[in-house]
Amino acid sequence: MNYIAEYWGQIENGAAVVSKRVRRQYERLMHDIDHPGRYVFDEDKADEPIKFIEQFCRHSKGEKGGEPVILELFQRAFISALFGFADASTGLRRYREAMFLCGRKNGKSTLLSGLALYMLMADGEAGAEVYSIATKKDQAARIFEESHNMIKQSPALSKHIRKRKTDLYFPLTMSKFQAMGKNSDTLDGLNAHLIIVDELHGVKDRNLYEVMQQSQSARRQPLLIMITTAGTVRECIFDDMYAYACNIVEGKFQDDNFLPILYELDDREEWQNPGAWVKANPGLGSIKKLDDLQRKVDKAKNSPKDLSGILTKDFNIRDTVSTAWLSFDDINNEGTFDLTKFRNKHAIGGADLSITTDLTCATLLMMDKDTGERCVHQMYWLPSESLEKRVQIDKIPYDIWFRRGLLRLCTGNSISYGDITAWFLEMVNDCAIAPLWIYYDSYSAKYWVEEMESHGFKMVRCIQGPKTLSLPMQQMGADLQAKKINYNNNPILKWCLTNTGIVTDRNGNIVPVKNQSPKPRIDGTASLLDAYVGLMEHYQEFANLR
Repeated sequence: MNYIAEYWGQIENGAAVVSKRVRRQYERLMHDIDHPGRYVFDEDKADEPIKFIEQFCRHSKGEKGGEPVILELFQRAFISALFGFADASTGLRRYREAMFLCGRKNGKSTLLSGLALYMLMADGEAGAEVYSIATKKDQAARIFEESHNMIKQSPALSKHIRKRKTDLYFPLTMSKFQAMGKNSDTLDGLNAHLIIVDELHGVKDRNLYEVMQQSQSARRQPLLIMITTAGTVRECIFDDMYAYACNIVEGKFQDDNFLPILYELDDREEWQNPGAWVKANPGLGSIKKLDDLQRKVDKAKNSPKDLSGILTKDFNIRDTVSTAWLSFDDINNEGTFDLTKFRNKHAIGGADLSITTDLTCATLLMMDKDTGERCVHQMYWLPSESLEKRVQIDKIPYDIWFRRGLLRLCTGNSISYGDITAWFLEMVNDCAIAPLWIYYDSYSAKYWVEEMESHGFKMVRCIQGPKTLSLPMQQMGADLQAKKINYNNNPILKWCLTNTGIVTDRNGNIVPVKNQSPKPRIDGTASLLDAYVGLMEHYQEFANLR
């Protein structure tokens, strides 16, 4: 049975309502089936794991406890795609990595547990090593425990698999299944056949993903499956992998070995449309209870604090934490601009300084006089001696940003303000962009201000309080929501904006604060806000310049 074709038929006739990206991906899979080239589709290979799961695995919880697992069509189609395509010359599996994004309570644990047991016992791999990984070991253990429960309920499985202290062991092929936590320093030396990354959005440590992926290099046809909902922690590995998956679906990247299946709402506002909920919840009505989701939606309509959770967990709309200043949808702008269009133009500068811990950020704010778009160009700095430590401890990709030229390093263990001066001079001399005013946070800035003024820059002290910041911050928020701020899709500024919360005084004035913990930074927000103070103070004058 070709479950991909069956599912595609339901998508085409409207019986299966799916997201645009799921539709596009299954359309491509059908094209690959109908027009084989390097990769061919083998129904027998596609059906093997499905038959294994439905013959040997049983539900362990809820109203179906003890009953055989009968997979839904969307699950069968996913498994068929993952296992059915093979290299025509070698016969080895096409897909080595998959991202399966779906709302919570859509049968994820059952699907993963069944696949883990198949890969442990029936994939023809000697000494197979299967790992479930997550940020917290108890999260990773959920799949492991579900697999163990399936074994206990199946005479056929329990006859051949032993539960040892830390793993499930299949003596016939000397294979094992184990749950692993986030301590990636202890993961070297593994030889993984299957890796299950559960709830990727919670994995802040990129090394965990990278080390586990590298552990598969000796296997003939390894598999890494990421099954997750969206999350509220931005600029983590989830955002990178999600963007990569979207680019593959949309044809911007080509990766024949990565399978992206993204169940999500196509538009944020669809969360209030019951007819669209199934786009992010393919098991709605059969696995996931419709009335339960309806109750959550009704509650979120009257409780903004609950909205972020339902958007990210049930509808896979990326968002920030509930205490954030703006939602991720408000912040996200993937538009870009060419800095050279502002050659021989003016700008307003902003600067947020630090000494050792926080980022230092400098901003140039330009305005497109024809469209009114605010175009933002920034640079960030960290002390060179702290880079490696900060990457390891904070789990933030400062090293990647450095290699991309978005961040610079100051020699030693502290920020050299002369490097910030040099950047502003570079903007003037090399890019021919002249800042008319540079607004700065006066903290530790005395000597730097004197140096900047000696080079002819007009420096304006920006007092960091509600009287100065509230109106510019409100305007900046409105401009972000209206997509009037183009920041060249800078991931550092995007990250800083998602980390920004607000404190409101009794008069309704607001100032920015960190909304999560000390590790996330808001320095890019603060630097841009300083420039916005200048924009508000000089708007008419600045807008009339040509």
